[in-house]
Amino acid sequence: MAFNVTSVKTSSGGAWQGDNPLQFAFPLLIIQTTIVVLISRVLEFLFKPLRQPKVVAEILGGILLGPSALGRNKDFMQWIFPAWSTPILESVGSMGLLFFLFLVGLELDLSSIRRSGKRAFGIAAAGMSLPFLLGAGLTFLTRKVVNGDNHHKYGQLLMFMGVSLSITAFPVLARILAELRLLTTDVGRTAMAAAAFNDVSAWILLALAVALAGGGTGAHRSPLISLWVLLSGVAFVAFMLVFVRRIMHWVARQGSNIHEAYIWLTLAAVMVSGFMTDLIGIHAIFGAFIFGLTIPSDGEFARSLVQRIEDFVSGLLLPVYFASSGLKTDITKIRGLEAWGLLVLTIFTACAGKILATFFAAVLCMIPVRQSLALGVLMNTKGLVELIVLNIGKEKKVLDDEMFAILVLMALFTTFMTTPTVMAIYRPARELSPPARLEISSTSNLEEELRILMCIRGPGDSQSLINLVELCRSTKQPVLKLYVMQLLELTDRSSLIRMVQRVRRNGLSCVRCSRQGGELSNQIVAAFKVYGQLSKVTIRPTASISSLSTMHEDICHVAEKKRAAMLLLPFHKAWRREGNEEILMNLGTGWRGVNQMVLTNAPCSVALVVDGGFGVALEHSLIDDNALIKKVCILFLGGPDSQKALELGCRMAGHPVMRVTVVRLTMFKDLEDMIETRPSSSQAFNSKDHQISITPNEYSREQELDDSIFIDFRRKWTGEIEFVEKETHNLINEVKAIGQGGEFELVIVGQGRFPPAVLAELEDSRPEFDELGHVGDLIYSLGEAVKCSLLVIKQNDSVKDNKMPKPEMAN
Repeated sequence: MAFNVTSVKTSSGGAWQGDNPLQFAFPLLIIQTTIVVLISRVLEFLFKPLRQPKVVAEILGGILLGPSALGRNKDFMQWIFPAWSTPILESVGSMGLLFFLFLVGLELDLSSIRRSGKRAFGIAAAGMSLPFLLGAGLTFLTRKVVNGDNHHKYGQLLMFMGVSLSITAFPVLARILAELRLLTTDVGRTAMAAAAFNDVSAWILLALAVALAGGGTGAHRSPLISLWVLLSGVAFVAFMLVFVRRIMHWVARQGSNIHEAYIWLTLAAVMVSGFMTDLIGIHAIFGAFIFGLTIPSDGEFARSLVQRIEDFVSGLLLPVYFASSGLKTDITKIRGLEAWGLLVLTIFTACAGKILATFFAAVLCMIPVRQSLALGVLMNTKGLVELIVLNIGKEKKVLDDEMFAILVLMALFTTFMTTPTVMAIYRPARELSPPARLEISSTSNLEEELRILMCIRGPGDSQSLINLVELCRSTKQPVLKLYVMQLLELTDRSSLIRMVQRVRRNGLSCVRCSRQGGELSNQIVAAFKVYGQLSKVTIRPTASISSLSTMHEDICHVAEKKRAAMLLLPFHKAWRREGNEEILMNLGTGWRGVNQMVLTNAPCSVALVVDGGFGVALEHSLIDDNALIKKVCILFLGGPDSQKALELGCRMAGHPVMRVTVVRLTMFKDLEDMIETRPSSSQAFNSKDHQISITPNEYSREQELDDSIFIDFRRKWTGEIEFVEKETHNLINEVKAIGQGGEFELVIVGQGRFPPAVLAELEDSRPEFDELGHVGDLIYSLGEAVKCSLLVIKQNDSVKDNKMPKPEMAN
């Protein structure tokens, strides 16, 4: 029956009064939204192993709820999605779409697009032009094959067909690139830059298409009206980008002093902008998108806006919009061989036009063939933007039910095929040849280049790590190359577009990976630039935008590709001073898992940094070498990891601000009484230790190796390093005394693989954090009593296996 707004009440009186909640607007909307969100999330879970973007599950979920599947049951449609509820559901979904397009506009950095260069612009232009031209020919066939399209003007249908075939879904592409870990590769950067050009062009073409389609009906249809709509739209855009943009930039410059009223006035302005473009005759989402462009995409103001609305819009309201679109999609309307043939032709035309045009443009830009082909497939990604275009075309009655269903299936297929196709034709790892391993060596010349990969999660990590790297630099010949790797956690809440644009814009940026997503600190970016200039250290930035479960693969891959000799990782807990208080910051078990996997799989030695206040007065240590004296203790207990700590010490000893003390602790213990427990070389974290018996001959060999290394090291560095040798009956107390003594600012220890006597002494102290090893965990377990930072070193397994004797396993 016809919808009559006066016949629908908002809420029911309740079941006890005989009311059926499903016959009232608000209770029914709650049920509809719940069903939509559940179905979309279930499908998202099912598609996760296929690495499909969330939009595929949401589009398919909407189709399943519509007349193509569940909607064929009349009782289901009558009770859950009755005809009178459709305008309400569409209004809620459109409100979510309005704010989502505002976020898209907010995330698009126009200055970044301008800096992308001619190559990205040429690829984007070619990737839009050929599909648009092929859409003109397809439009001619559509008018002949699809019933009911002959009465539409050719120009209107051509515009909507051309836009739907030529656009690239910018947000969906970002998610796919992140899932494939291609965001920071050359292919990913080129694809994102070209997609940004494509996205802006698509909205201009869509506005033009709406203006042409909105010329009125019946006696009021006139080309002059379309011209007035177009001119009014241009005037609106000019007003927003010239006048409103200045106002919003002034608001954004208020920084942390932004009043709460500015936030809510901005959200209200989103709806007013949408109303104005709807009043002009262009869809309301266009106004929200343009208003988003007027706000600076970086800074506290933009972050506050995103944090307030992103989850609610993306997690709840957008699935409702997809559901309302699915209710309009009736695949059963595609009847006959001609219509199904048109579907195949539409998919082929969309894929061939986009992929081939992008491929040839990329090849002409001197991009390798495999990367060019992958770029073409990536640029063929459709999604939400495509669905918006199709829904507007259906609202304007340019597309009928059959053509609408064909184009929705085309968008679903092209998006679904992107991930598996790119995985099949392009894998960056194939381009790498196994590099030679580099290790810090105590016998190597300090003038040899030392390559260090530093992993940064946020501003809190940077100062201590930079200070540590600076102290590893020989001031006599500072041949140090530093790779700074930003670690950005990929979650469903992450604003990927903003992440990538900031990585590209800042170069040496750091991120605060938290549950609110990654944000960059301009202060830390400046710190890296200052450090590189003052210390003359070569700094190379890179980034990992990945889920925590796979982030270690990116770290190890970069370490091997860059031939790093050492990898610096921040511990997942650290003490931070806020005012007069010391606060323990815990980033969670997810980041701890990253550290554990890196320690297990790293192709080089790994140093785990527990910051206890080592990163202080950074600028003073860089400008004046005598302004800040660092006292460092290297705790030598024997074994390959302790030997690696000594090797690092020879780097530190040459720095003028360093005062290095090597403390060697040995045990008073008879060899005959020793029954020790030692982890095997392949031990995994949290697994039980293997029982190993060490023969006197093997123990003697290990002792001789430690003595030889220590004596050579002492002879070479006497006068520059202080040496302390001590025999003890209580190793644990000696270690704790060093940690809480306050004499040293940094204590360096080996992670494990200690001599048998040391292991026997530590056997009863089971570490809470295996990645710190027994000794490191002993110091960390002191809590607030710890007066120093801690550096735990694990030597690369391949080097260790060549040094360690082969023990016999006990029965």
